[in-house]
Amino acid sequence: MAAAAAPTLAEVIFPEQANHNFSRILGDLKRSNLSITNRLRSIQHDASFVESVADALQLPLVANERCGSWYIDPARKTASAYFKSTDGHTGQWKFSTRRINLHLLRVIGEHDGCIIVDSTRRGKRHPDALSKTVPTWCAVLNRVLFPDIPSSHILHVPPNAVSDSEASQISARLPDFVDSFLSLKLDLAPLRSQITKPLRPFWITQDDTLDLDFSGDFHPVVCCTSSRRVTGTELGEGGYIQGAGDDTENWALDLTAQVWWKHKDELLSTPETGLPELIERLVAEEGPAGDSAGQVRRVAPGISVGTLQAAETQLSTPGTTCVVSLLPKTTAQDSWVKSPSHVEVGLGKSKAASRQLRDALPKICEFVSRFLSERKPEEDAAEPEKRVVILCETGKDLSVGVALALYCWCFDTEGKVRPVTEERESFTKTAIRVKLGQIMNTVPDANPSRATLQSVNSYLMDWRK
Repeated sequence: MAAAAAPTLAEVIFPEQANHNFSRILGDLKRSNLSITNRLRSIQHDASFVESVADALQLPLVANERCGSWYIDPARKTASAYFKSTDGHTGQWKFSTRRINLHLLRVIGEHDGCIIVDSTRRGKRHPDALSKTVPTWCAVLNRVLFPDIPSSHILHVPPNAVSDSEASQISARLPDFVDSFLSLKLDLAPLRSQITKPLRPFWITQDDTLDLDFSGDFHPVVCCTSSRRVTGTELGEGGYIQGAGDDTENWALDLTAQVWWKHKDELLSTPETGLPELIERLVAEEGPAGDSAGQVRRVAPGISVGTLQAAETQLSTPGTTCVVSLLPKTTAQDSWVKSPSHVEVGLGKSKAASRQLRDALPKICEFVSRFLSERKPEEDAAEPEKRVVILCETGKDLSVGVALALYCWCFDTEGKVRPVTEERESFTKTAIRVKLGQIMNTVPDANPSRATLQSVNSYLMDWRK
């Protein structure tokens, strides 16, 4: 019997079509593993770990937004924080004067510490927000509020996540960060009264034990990474996804953490094919603003912000309230003014709206300034104080940017209304930052985007051009 012929090279190497099919199969497997169902189950798994940490340490839970709230039962959530990972990126270390998180001092002082919850993507042990941004925040506040305790001024970082070299470079910038904080000219006495000891960060993950040593004269700030570390691909993790609550714009179909916790049993019991329809229905029922719908909050003297759902109630007092509604659709400028006390400004959505804000601010500021300055002849000193309410979809981004612009444009340094005829100089970045710091200290969950603030700065600093 003749021996079989040796295979040719073409027969040994996969043909191009086979390679294409193999790649497609791998892609399909990855997408199925990253399904909404697997993400929600992973979030539930990580949330159970977070709850066990809170039970063991007996400290209040603080969600580091955007994703921290996915891992905390709302019944156990004490507060939200806004520590950005980008402020801890190597070589870009920063102490944010926009997100100063000073509201946490009250929580920390009342409970002798807190647990800040966040997650991170595959392969990382801690998010940069917890390994570097929070430690920087603690060190800066200790230097400002406890200048006579130099031992508290040291930067503490997790040794398995931040090198000695990087820690040294961050430490070298701390004096500048302190100067940036002091430039906000905030009243330090109320802040100092909220805590009795310096702050000290600690770190906990699913790979760690819960026997943290809190002995010492400090308030512990526990940085809890909710997600389990995955070093390879998710394909070998039985459906578990590290950092499943991240990047919700890419998978959640507008599902929010609030809706997830309210309907998690129904969501987890629904097959993957039925989830898009279910999520669409639940989101529509809850509304985009959830529990914040209709709320209006004071952010500065004479200025409040809120969601568009509050428009009807705010328009009921036209003589004393000026309402600026920022609509999620674009409209022509000549249609904006609805009455002497109401303007509807159609900016559109997301980043496009933030960019459109630059061209809309002159008309908004002129309209509000005229409303605040006008007084009827028969009005006397007993007239109720006029106020301005700015409304947008979330009550946290565009409305806060407009509030900042109006706070600078319509009010002087003493909080008094500027006359329409008063000459205005171009505003400095420092002056704008001071007023932004005051707003963020008053409403800590405000979250104006970088694009929104750039439009505000551009207008106020270059309005003569």
